[in-house]
Amino acid sequence: MPQTERVQIYTDGGNFYHLVLKKLNIGELDFSFEKFSHFLANGRTVTGKRYYVGTVREREGNLRTREAMSRQTKFFTVLHSSQWSINTSKLRTRLEKIIIDDRVKGYQELRKKGVHFIEFERTREKGIDVKLATDLIVGAIDNQYDTAIVVSSDADLVPAIDWVRFRQKKKVEYIGFSFPANLKDEPTKPLQTMISKTDIQRVLTESDLRPFIIENPRLL
Repeated sequence: MPQTERVQIYTDGGNFYHLVLKKLNIGELDFSFEKFSHFLANGRTVTGKRYYVGTVREREGNLRTREAMSRQTKFFTVLHSSQWSINTSKLRTRLEKIIIDDRVKGYQELRKKGVHFIEFERTREKGIDVKLATDLIVGAIDNQYDTAIVVSSDADLVPAIDWVRFRQKKKVEYIGFSFPANLKDEPTKPLQTMISKTDIQRVLTESDLRPFIIENPRLL
C-alpha cells in the first residue's frame, strides 16, 4: 500500500495578514487557521503546522498596544490548542520621514500650509524569513515532509526553496493569493518568482477563503 504524502505547512503570519486578512477586513481571531490547514493538506498527512509572526509589545500608557498584545495572546492560545508551532521575532519600530515634494499628490497645497515633511512610526518584523527558511531546510534534512506548503509571498525564501528542492529532492507548494484592488489597497497578486521556483502553485481568491471566516469568534 503506497505511503500517504507527508506535508508541513509554513505560514508567514505578517505576510498573510497583509495579503489576506486585511483584504477581508478581519483579524487573526476571525479566521480558522485549523480549517485552512485541512484545506491546504487536501487529504495528505500533516506532520507539522508552523506559524511565523512578530510579537506585539505593550508600551506603557498606550492602550492600542495593550489591546493588540491581548488579541495576539488569545490568538496564540487558539493556535496552540490545535498543535500549531508558533515561531516569533520582536517587532522593531522606527521613525520614518516623508518629504513633501512633487512626488506627493497635492504637495503644493501642503507646502502652502507649512507642511514640509511628515514623520511617522513604522513597525517591521525582523528575522521571520530567516526562521522560516531555516525550518524549511532543517525539515528537509530531517525528512519531516515530502512536500512543504509555503504560505508566503516573500522572495527571500527562494534560496532555501531551491536548496530543499534540488539538494534534498523535496517538493515545495506555493500558496499565493489574488484579490482585486479596492478604495484602500492595491490588488493582491501571486508572486511570479515563487510561481517559477516551486513545484506546485495554488492561487486562492476571496471566494476560496471566505469559508474559513469565523462568524462568532467570541464563542471560541
